[in-house]
Amino acid sequence: MDTSSTSRRSSSLLALWSPFLLSGEMAVAYFYAHAAQGFWPLLNRGELSALYSFVFLYLAAAGGGPWSVDALRR
Repeated sequence: MDTSSTSRRSSSLLALWSPFLLSGEMAVAYFYAHAAQGFWPLLNRGELSALYSFVFLYLAAAGGGPWSVDALRR
């Protein structure tokens, strides 16, 4: 195993964890800043943090796919 495949695997592993952590961060931001004004995002102006949370969660579950750097390099 050469170092390029090792670094590629580690970057792929980090690429799966980073959107998951960002999703959690956006969820915390929503509940910390917006949920006290009401639960629904459209009523408490927290729609962007809720949207980002779900988009990052989707990317964590589905992966980058055609938007990934690996796909752009091919």
